[in-house]
Amino acid sequence: MSDELIVRLREERAAHGWTQAELAERIGVSRKTINTIENGVFVPSTVLALKLAKAFGTSVEALFALSE
Repeated sequence: MSDELIVRLREERAAHGWTQAELAERIGVSRKTINTIENGVFVPSTVLALKLAKAFGTSVEALFALSE
């Protein structure tokens, strides 16, 4: 059985009314980085996951989870 990463970044970003570019600027990465995370191509580092959670005022667990 393989765990799959569930990414809720797109939903949280949309709830805040931010574009990928706006979110990227807030945390100091490229828009492409946000895009690849949202599409499951790239798994963010711990530091990046913490920056994302801080930008939204939420926890890392609210943005990312493992399916069982």
